[in-house]
Amino acid sequence: MKILFISDNFLPEVNAPATRTHQHCREWVKRGAEVTVITCAPNFPQGRVYDGYKNKLYQVEEIDGIRVIRVWSYIAANKGFYKRTFDFISFAFMAFWAGLFKKADVIVATSPQFFTAIAGSFLSFFKRKPWIMEVRDLWPESIKAVGAMQEGFVYNTLERIELFLYRSASRIVVVTDAFKANLIRRKIDGNKIEVVKNGVLLDEYQPKEKDQDLLKKLGLENKFIFTYLGTHGMAHKLDFIVASAAKLNHEKAVHFLFIGDGAEKKNLLELKEKLALDNVTFHPFVAKSEVKDFISISDVALVCLKKSDTFKSVIPSKIFENAAMQRPILLGVEGESKEIVENYQAGICFEPENEAEFLSKVMEFTHKNGTYQQLQKGCTLLAADFSRRKLAGDMLDTISRVVKHRKNAQAG
Repeated sequence: MKILFISDNFLPEVNAPATRTHQHCREWVKRGAEVTVITCAPNFPQGRVYDGYKNKLYQVEEIDGIRVIRVWSYIAANKGFYKRTFDFISFAFMAFWAGLFKKADVIVATSPQFFTAIAGSFLSFFKRKPWIMEVRDLWPESIKAVGAMQEGFVYNTLERIELFLYRSASRIVVVTDAFKANLIRRKIDGNKIEVVKNGVLLDEYQPKEKDQDLLKKLGLENKFIFTYLGTHGMAHKLDFIVASAAKLNHEKAVHFLFIGDGAEKKNLLELKEKLALDNVTFHPFVAKSEVKDFISISDVALVCLKKSDTFKSVIPSKIFENAAMQRPILLGVEGESKEIVENYQAGICFEPENEAEFLSKVMEFTHKNGTYQQLQKGCTLLAADFSRRKLAGDMLDTISRVVKHRKNAQAG
């Protein structure tokens, strides 16, 4: 079976879409599929092409048995609505042309932005092949949720395109049950929607002792560390965490470590300086090979989003990687994420943007009362139930059924 996968992000980028796509495609190759990924030159989140790559018209490489085609796109940093939108559109246009000349039994296109899905839909039409839309984010609803877009002509037009894409796809794969419920409420046929949640490759994320050399390098020896590792964007409301940290500046053992980059990074650095905080450290984004070392020095994984009904349907993928390494979660996300963390007793939850509750939960973690070890056990159970290998197999089964159905229909 030949799978043509279109994704704006891919290895060596380390954000959630790149990781999920790479790990799924690698597993599909192991199970006998022939997978081609069309993507762009790696540049996320800073909008700078990674060392060893160029933003060329067309280039090909092989990664873990996956044929990777990189096409030219307008490259912009992960900030600014209009530049990023042009980035998305240019990639979708180039991915469409590259995909026209590649053999495929099925086309898969992944969000969070849906211009990639438009390319998948167009390729399906011209190549007369089924296509599957993978929905990792409800776009443009999530853009409105962070205040980057208001309802109006542009938003309503994008929403109409979004609904058209859902209806034109042979199947829709969503990452949460709440996403499926959302689409059904909007009159999308529930029979064509499959839920394949995020997860973790257990053999890649194993518990390990703290990297003492890294702690010494960062000057964080003898600290109880709350680590946020990921994109510093508008949706994550990290300014709330930094401002709250000011109330804990006297707790010399408590430290907040932020690793990554994004649209809000500059503002966060300025806020730290303004508040004269010595219990907050910012570190640039790290390569995939270093992620496990930084998780290892953490005591608690900080996972948070802006308070919004839209984000109640989101399950951040960093929950699973930290859980696999037995790092309990301090979760500031409501809805399905909270249910998972609480059901497995893998962390402690606080209401997003509720300072008093946040500070209370931070201090609850630092108490030496055996709770921490219980949460670690919950993390192990959570990670085991969200094995990426199993989930990749579930999605491959969905893809295989789509291909088989199309072939049977043509034969009939």
